[in-house]
Amino acid sequence: MFQVSIWEKESFYSHKDVIIVGSGFVGLWSAYYLKKSHPKLSVAIVDRGIIPTGASTRNAGFACFGSVTELIADTLKSGEDQMLEIVEMRYKGLKKIRKTFKDREIGYEDFGGYELITEDQELDFNTMRSNIDYLNHSLKKIVKKEKSFYLSDERIAEFGFANLQHLIENRLEGQLHSGKLCEALLKLVVSMGVTILNSIEIKSFEKINGRIELQTNQHFNLSTNQLLICTNAFAKQLLPELDVEPARGQVLVTSEIPNLPWKGTFHYDEGFYYFRNLGNRILLGGARNKAFEQEHTYELSTSDNIQNELEHFLHEKILPATAFTIEHRWSGIMGVGTEKMPIVKEISDGVFCAVRMGGMGVALAPVIGEHVSRIMCSEKK
Repeated sequence: MFQVSIWEKESFYSHKDVIIVGSGFVGLWSAYYLKKSHPKLSVAIVDRGIIPTGASTRNAGFACFGSVTELIADTLKSGEDQMLEIVEMRYKGLKKIRKTFKDREIGYEDFGGYELITEDQELDFNTMRSNIDYLNHSLKKIVKKEKSFYLSDERIAEFGFANLQHLIENRLEGQLHSGKLCEALLKLVVSMGVTILNSIEIKSFEKINGRIELQTNQHFNLSTNQLLICTNAFAKQLLPELDVEPARGQVLVTSEIPNLPWKGTFHYDEGFYYFRNLGNRILLGGARNKAFEQEHTYELSTSDNIQNELEHFLHEKILPATAFTIEHRWSGIMGVGTEKMPIVKEISDGVFCAVRMGGMGVALAPVIGEHVSRIMCSEKK
């Protein structure tokens, strides 16, 4: 029978002040801010994977805060105040990333972003112009610039795109290497004294004698004073009452494209399609709006119909008359709900959550991590 040694029991598996479930971006940033404000806290991050595998290392590597059609759709659905609040969180998050890490550490490239507008979107010029002006005015206080979005129709031919009516540019957007950012965060929190425990799944938890006992899939359990759940799309497995559901995002990467005429991050159809350069290759993801129910899944696999739709999009709009092959395919699982605002709150005495990043975890995580750490620290006083 497997038995834990006294050394393991009194170090790796010892009682902690804080245990964070989930070693993705939100969990890592939360640990960073907890240790930054309270260095003497004993903090452990527990993850059931060998590495973070939900969305943090399986996304498209966008450093963005939203496209015009997405932000307008969010305004119509949830109101201007909520749209601006979320955009401000994303914008501040991106600034925190670049303040914490050097660009070269995380593969950050400042190529700017664009949105494709096609004729079949039925967005007339006057409406589009009005939407751009409205957003530029509304975002001015957040980004401290007169204009966030510009019409750049003259670049359509330069970029070699087909079947486009307009191109909207956003010079504040960038791209990064999600794996390198995760690695850099892991190294940073470990250097601050955070314990990382991989391949351990938390099956359930309960409050016993003033401590939170965590039942695991291993031959031992864990205990903590405070528990923070940062499993995003998978949060319902521990907190079934939450309004958060899985949304699979599928991705592919092409072979090298000789003389690729553009660099940057690109959006289409309210952000449901997104692509960028990866060196001289193209990374393309999305299209889950073609099969919402099918993509409402925890399965980290790809499907023929979505992959075929992505390839069709490549041929029809991005690389017309260009030969290429597909070298990589994968998927990640985002956390979404009936609204886009992340859920950051205390669930019960000593139990907290920071979930539902809506596919924008890269940008949101630094702000959400700092926010939830403040809530947890205030509860300790």
